[in-house]
Amino acid sequence: MAPGGVFCLLFTLLLSQPVESCIPHSIQAQVPVKIDPGYAVSQVPLGRCGRERLHLTSSDPHFTVNKDGAIVTAIVTTVTKKRSFWVWVSDGRGQTWRMEVQITPDPEQLHGYLPAPKAPWDLAHKRSKRRWSPLPFNIIEQDLPPFPKEMELVGSDSSVNYSVYYTIRGPGVTLTPKDLFSVDRNTGMLRVHYAVDREQYKQFVFEAQVFDKKTGKETDRPLDITVLVVDINDNAPTFSGPLEFHVAEQSNTGTEVGVVTATDRDQEGTLHTKIRFSLLTGNELFNIHPESGMITTRSRTLDREVQVAIPVIIEIRDMDGISSGLFSTGTATISLVDINDNPPTFRETVYKARIEENKVDVLVLRIPVDDKDEEKTKNWNAKFVITAGNVNGNFRVDTDPKTNEGLLYVVKPLDYEKGKVIMLTLSAQNEVPLVGSTGSWLSIPVELSVGDVDEGPEFVPPIKVIRVKENTVIGTVLGTYTAIDPETESSTGIKYYRVSDPGSWVSIAESTGELKVANIIDLESPLVTNAMYNITVKAVDLSSKSGVGTVTLLIEDANDNKPVIPDGVLVLCEEEGKMGSVTVHAHDVDRSPYSAPFHFQLPKDMQTKWRLGDAQNTSVVLEQAVDLPRGVQDVSIHITDLQGNGGIQVVTVRVCRCLGGECVAQRSSVSFGVWGVLAMLLALALLLLLCIFCVSACTTQGDKMYIEDSSGGMLLKSNTEAPGEEVKSANLLMVPTSGGMDTIDGSMKGAGLLQENANTSPGGLALLGQQTLTQQSMYRSSRQDFMTAQGQSSFYNSGHYGGGNYSDSLFYKQTHLSALNTWETNGLYLDQKLEHFGSESEERYADDVLRVYGYEGEGSAAGSVGCCSDLGDLDNLDFLDSLGSKFKTLAKICMDREERK
Repeated sequence: MAPGGVFCLLFTLLLSQPVESCIPHSIQAQVPVKIDPGYAVSQVPLGRCGRERLHLTSSDPHFTVNKDGAIVTAIVTTVTKKRSFWVWVSDGRGQTWRMEVQITPDPEQLHGYLPAPKAPWDLAHKRSKRRWSPLPFNIIEQDLPPFPKEMELVGSDSSVNYSVYYTIRGPGVTLTPKDLFSVDRNTGMLRVHYAVDREQYKQFVFEAQVFDKKTGKETDRPLDITVLVVDINDNAPTFSGPLEFHVAEQSNTGTEVGVVTATDRDQEGTLHTKIRFSLLTGNELFNIHPESGMITTRSRTLDREVQVAIPVIIEIRDMDGISSGLFSTGTATISLVDINDNPPTFRETVYKARIEENKVDVLVLRIPVDDKDEEKTKNWNAKFVITAGNVNGNFRVDTDPKTNEGLLYVVKPLDYEKGKVIMLTLSAQNEVPLVGSTGSWLSIPVELSVGDVDEGPEFVPPIKVIRVKENTVIGTVLGTYTAIDPETESSTGIKYYRVSDPGSWVSIAESTGELKVANIIDLESPLVTNAMYNITVKAVDLSSKSGVGTVTLLIEDANDNKPVIPDGVLVLCEEEGKMGSVTVHAHDVDRSPYSAPFHFQLPKDMQTKWRLGDAQNTSVVLEQAVDLPRGVQDVSIHITDLQGNGGIQVVTVRVCRCLGGECVAQRSSVSFGVWGVLAMLLALALLLLLCIFCVSACTTQGDKMYIEDSSGGMLLKSNTEAPGEEVKSANLLMVPTSGGMDTIDGSMKGAGLLQENANTSPGGLALLGQQTLTQQSMYRSSRQDFMTAQGQSSFYNSGHYGGGNYSDSLFYKQTHLSALNTWETNGLYLDQKLEHFGSESEERYADDVLRVYGYEGEGSAAGSVGCCSDLGDLDNLDFLDSLGSKFKTLAKICMDREERK
C-alpha cells in the first residue's frame, strides 16, 4: 500500500478452508456510494454445493445472505473506498467454507463526495491519500487452546517517517473482559489470549493508537478495531413454554391441541437456531408441525374414560433437524376434556316400594345410578324425570347432590280405594344433552304398592258450587252436601258441621247435610270475592274421623240498590256572559244489568232554575237555566238505573263568581254571631261583679282602736326556748267533740296527738269528752287571730304549732258569740284546714320525740317544755293573769266589739 496518513490493514486467515470448496475464494462487485437496504450486491455461486440445505451468513452486519445465495444490503451503507467482508457457507455435515466479497464504489459517484478534513499531521505532507477502514476481524467462540493466538496485523503508514509503537484500549483490553486481546508494540500484531462465549459477547470494538517512540506523540489518528465472535453450535434448544395442553375427547381429526415453543441461545438466523419439532411417542394419536410446533389430533379415538391424560415425548433439534444438530426432549401432558358421551345407567332392572295412603312429603325410594363421565360436573350430575304414571302429579323426583341418587317423594296423598298398585316409568338424564354418542337416555319401571289405612269421610265433590240470588228468603233450601266413608262407601252415621262461614249466611243439617239460607245474602258484602262466597264444612263419622269439604256460593246479583250521588259540595263557576255548569256523578253498587247507564231527570220545581245536558253513562251535566244568587243551592235530581230502579237524589251546589275558569272568593266582613255576643256579655258581667266586690272590700273597715303599750317602749325578747313564766299550763288547744271537729277525732287519736280529758272549766262549762291538742314541736310566734268553733266557743290564737294552731286560753261566753262575726268568713277555711290535718299521714308528726334542752338558769317558773313533761291541771286558768298587758288590752278591745254587736 502506498504511504499516506491511513492505516494499512493486513489480514491473516485464522481458519483455512477445505481443499475442495463448493464456492470460489472471492468475488468482486461495484456498488453505488450510498446503498439502500435491499440492494442486491452480488450472488454467491452455490451450483457446486449440491442440494443439501446450506446455511449462509455474512461477517459484515451491513449485509445479509439469503438462502438462494443473494448478497443483500441490510442497512443503509456508504461505500467511499474499497471494502471487503466474508460470506460463510455451512452444510448439513458440519463443513464450513468462506468467500471474500470485495466491493468498490462507483467512480463517477465518488467525485461528488468531498475528502475528509485533514488532521494536523496530514498538513505536513504534500499530498493526501485516502484512509481505509479495515474489515472486521473474526474469532471463533469457544476456540480450543493453545493460547495466545495471532489474529491480524495492524500497520500505519506513519511508520515510514517515524519510529512508532502500537497500543490498544477498550472492551476486551482495559475493560471487561480484560486482557482478552493484546498487541505487539513494535509489529502491531493482534493476539487473543483465551476462549470467549458468543452468547455473552457477540463482538468487541476497541481502539488502536500509534505513537512516535522518540516524542511519544501520536503519528496517526486512532482507529476503531471491530472483532466479531463467530458463532458455533454449542447450545442445544430448550423449551420456553408450558407443556400442559387440553383437548376435548372424541375431537375431530386435525383439532389443534396447542403450540410447543422453544429457543436457542446461538446466533439468530443461522442453522444453529433453526429448530425442528418431532414426536417420539403418541404418534398414533397426535401430530406436530416440524417448524411451528403446533400439536393436532390424528384420530377421533380419544376417550377420557379410557385415559384421562396422555403423556407425549417431544424432541426439539437445531440445525434444522439434521442428525448432527443438538437436541432436547420434553414430555408434554395432553389432558382430555370430558364431554357428555355416557348416559347414566341403573343398577337394577326394576325398583319396588310400598307407601301408605294419605301420606304426603314422604321419601318412597332411593334410586342409584352410575355415570362414567367426570364426577361433579354437568355431564355426571343426574336428573330424573317421571315419564309415565304420574298423571295426577302425586310424585316428585329430586337428585341427591352428594350421591347422585334419585329421590322419589309423594307430594299428594294416594288413595288405596282408587288404586292399590301404581306403576311409574323413571328416566335418568344429565344436566346437559348427550354428545358424541349414539346412545340415548335410559328408563326403568318403578312399582309402588299403596297400603290401606282407615280414613275419614270424603266429600264428593271436594268443592261444591251452588248458584244463589242475593237477598234469597231465609230458610230457602240451597241443596245437600254429603260425604262418603271410603271404607264402607256409605254416608250412614256421618254428621256435618260448619267450620267456616264468615257471615253466618248458611246453616247445615247435622244428620243430612242439607244447606239452608240462614241470613241475608248480599253480593255487595266485603265477604264476597268475585261474586263467590266460601263455606267450609266438616264431616265426622262414627270413629271420630273427619273430612273437610268446601261449598262455594256463586251469588247472582239482584237490583237491590239505587243509584246515589256521593256526598260533597259541587262548585259551579258563574262566568261573565254565560251560565255556569257542573258535572254530577252517580254510583250504583249493583252490577250490570242493574246498574249503569243511568237516567237523569229534573223534577218540575227544579226545571225553572236548572236544566240537564250531556248525559253520559254515570254522569250528567247540571246547567243554570237562569241567573242564580251566589251561595249554596240544593238541587233535586231523579236518577234511575237501567231497570228503572231509583229515586230523588239531592246534590249540593255552591254557585260562585269565576275569573279565568277559577272560583273567586267574595269579599266578606267579620261579624259576631249569637254566641260571640253572649260571650262578650258574660265577660262584661264578670268584670262588673269584680268591680263591685273590690269596692265593697275597700269600703268595709272597722273603727280605729288604740292598744295600750305597757311595755314602756322596750323591745321584748321572744326567742326563748321555753315558755315564760306567764305560761302556767301545757294545754294548747281544746277541741270540742261535736260539730265540725269530729273529723279530727279519729285521725289524731290514732297518731297519739289527742288526749281524753274529763275536767271542768272554771266558768262551769262541762268539758267531758273534749280533746286536747298538746305541744309536739318547737314553739314559733306568729300573728294573732280569732276563730270560732261551730258558734260554740272562741279561741285566742297566739301561735302556730307545726301546720296547725294552738290556743293559750279558751273563752266561753254564750252571750259574746256574736262578737266574732267579722271572722265567720274564715270558718270554712279553718274547717278545711283541720280536715287536712286529720288526713295527713303519721310521718308529719315524726318530730314528736323526746327533746333534750340545755339548762339555762335557776328560778324559771315555766319548767320543762318537753313532750313528756307534766301537763299540770287542765282546768287551771291562772296562767291567763300572767300573759302581760298587751294581751289584756287586746282582749278588752275584742270583748268591747262583741258587746257593741
